[in-house]
Amino acid sequence: MIFYDCLTAPSPRRARILLHEKQAPHEVVNIDLMQGEQLGEAFKLINPSCTVPALKLEDGTVLTENSGIAAYLESAFPNPPMLGKTAIEKGLIASWNSKIEFEGLYAVAEALRNSSPMMKGRAITGANNYDQIPELAARGLARLNVFFDRLNEHLEERDFIATDEFSYADITAVVGIDFARIVKVQAKPEHTNLIRWRTNLAQRPSLQI
Repeated sequence: MIFYDCLTAPSPRRARILLHEKQAPHEVVNIDLMQGEQLGEAFKLINPSCTVPALKLEDGTVLTENSGIAAYLESAFPNPPMLGKTAIEKGLIASWNSKIEFEGLYAVAEALRNSSPMMKGRAITGANNYDQIPELAARGLARLNVFFDRLNEHLEERDFIATDEFSYADITAVVGIDFARIVKVQAKPEHTNLIRWRTNLAQRPSLQI
C-alpha cells in the first residue's frame, strides 16, 4: 500500500494513527500542502479531489476519505479492532466518530479556513476555490468551545469516548482537540475530564506521530 500523507494536516493524521495501530505495512509519500502539491497534475492522477489522505491499495484502488480508509483497514487488518467488536460497539463508535467530526474537526476547519490569510480563496479543501466568510470563522470558534464543554462532560468517569477500549472515535477526538490549538482553542482548567483523558493517552505510541 502507498499512503499519501501530510505531517502538518489533521485529516491524514487520523489515517496515519490508524495505520500505526493496525501495524499495516505501507509506503509513505508526503504531499506538501503549503506548496500546493495536492493541486498539481501528478497528484490529481492519484486523487482528482486534490485532498489528503489517500491510500493506494495493491490492486490500484485508491481510497480518498478517512471513513473508507478506516473501513478497509478494519476489514483487512482486524486486530486490534478499532471500529468495535459487537453490534452495539460498532454503532456507538460510528455515532461518536460522526459527532466528533461534525462538532469538533469541522468547527476547527471552519474557524481556520475562513480566517487565515494563507487560505484566502481556499476556504474549503479540494480542487475548487471558495472565498472566505469571516462570519463562519466566528461561528466555528463558538461551536468549538461548545464542543470542548460537551466532550468534557461526556468523559466524566470514562477512560475512552465510545466504549471501554481505545477506538477510532478516540483517534478522531485526539486529532480534533490537538488541531484546535491552531485557532487558539484548548482545554481550560475546568475541563478536568478532557485533560485527564488526553494526558492518559499521551504515551500511546500511535498518538506521538
